[in-house]
Amino acid sequence: MENYFNYFTEIEEHYQRRRGTILLLSTLDWALIETWKNAGIPLEAVLRGIDEAFDKYDQRPSKSKKVNSLAYCSQAVLAATEDMKEAAVGAAGDSLTPKAPGFEVAEIAAFLRGNAEKLEKAKLPERAEFATGALAREGAGSLREIAQEIERGGKLPRLEDLERRLTVLEEKLFAVLMAATPDEDLVEVRAEADRDLAPYRRNMTAAQIEQLHKQYVRKRLLEGGGVPRLSLFYMH
Repeated sequence: MENYFNYFTEIEEHYQRRRGTILLLSTLDWALIETWKNAGIPLEAVLRGIDEAFDKYDQRPSKSKKVNSLAYCSQAVLAATEDMKEAAVGAAGDSLTPKAPGFEVAEIAAFLRGNAEKLEKAKLPERAEFATGALAREGAGSLREIAQEIERGGKLPRLEDLERRLTVLEEKLFAVLMAATPDEDLVEVRAEADRDLAPYRRNMTAAQIEQLHKQYVRKRLLEGGGVPRLSLFYMH
């Protein structure tokens, strides 16, 4: 795997190639990719699963319905992961510690500063007991400080440590966003998630559905507030 941080991009492009058309990925698709990433499923297993799912689809005598979601490939991805179990264990342990060819100090610093600007412009719900705006500004300041630290060091930082810091910051932002969002808006997003997941429930376990549902809601809330994804996985 050339660069694990290209996980999202490579899956998107591979899925589009197999489908034969450029179809923008849905919220459900992005949430599913993130679920696979968080579960430590290697990129190779996902790509192999997509190929196997489409190979079976291509063999069908009738193709009246197009493949319109990555969720169609979910079972094949899990099967491919089981086939590569030993490799998956190793990939999960090393997922955030590659040398990451192509990553540069200036590129990472620009990514952090770009997210700082987005955070300052984010439209977060305001409630008296939650200082959402203040937290966003604090987060923007932290991102700029990290960018300065990286530039002063003059060399690529340990990506695993940097990713951990970014994850903590994003978790804090999401927790406040979740608490400050009106109940009716949360109910609406959860209902939307239920509708989008409904066609694929029979092909997933209860644990997979629960995790995917959480990722879906998370992505929709962050997008709705204009909060950028801080992980290096979203850099490309």
